[in-house]
Amino acid sequence: MISFLFNEIFYRPLFNGLIFLYNIVPGHDMGVSIIVLTVILRFILWPLTNKGIKNQKILTKIQPQIEEIKKKFKNNKEGQAKALMGLYSENKINPLAGFLPLVIQIPIIIALWRVFLNSLNLDLNSLYSFIAVPTYVQSNFLGLVDLSHKSVVLAILAGVLQYFQTKMIMPPPNKLVGASDFSSIMSKQMLYFGPVLSIIIFWSLPAALPLYWTAATLLTILQQYLNRDDRRELGKN
Repeated sequence: MISFLFNEIFYRPLFNGLIFLYNIVPGHDMGVSIIVLTVILRFILWPLTNKGIKNQKILTKIQPQIEEIKKKFKNNKEGQAKALMGLYSENKINPLAGFLPLVIQIPIIIALWRVFLNSLNLDLNSLYSFIAVPTYVQSNFLGLVDLSHKSVVLAILAGVLQYFQTKMIMPPPNKLVGASDFSSIMSKQMLYFGPVLSIIIFWSLPAALPLYWTAATLLTILQQYLNRDDRRELGKN
């Protein structure tokens, strides 16, 4: 049942969407089709992701207050939890909101993994009746990268862009002053650990996946850039 629901809700719609785009994009370029599909998905998730970005900025702003509460109720976990929930309620934020877009993207990424692999092999059994069957699936992106094989360049590019995307959401230096040593160390480690892990993962995977990740990260960077005015305001407070 779970497998059936996953296929019908995530895999088949994404697979058919990609093949549909492949049929209509100029030159029938699978790489361009993947980028267009990524743009559509990010546009659908844009409001949710935007809410998560704003939520994270508020958390950054109140970080010194959070650290004060943790110190004040160091030996009283129940009191600490109540004080933190009161602070979150006062600022109208949900501390878990930032994780929601990531949680939603997990099944999408898993489905896209299958989509990209099966689109190159043309999984006819998963096509809807109204989707035209392409006579041939071109696996090259702009005639330069074979998406069915690994690409070291795309793997590194995906990691580098993730570094800049992570750096953009990190608290300004003045906001780290009141943070605990553990929080500061974790923030710095995530700045490097995430991108390195991405490079390692994508290093041996078909280039279609790091291409998707690269396009998605670029769109996330754009979204964070459009919120730059709010970030500057936080830096002044």
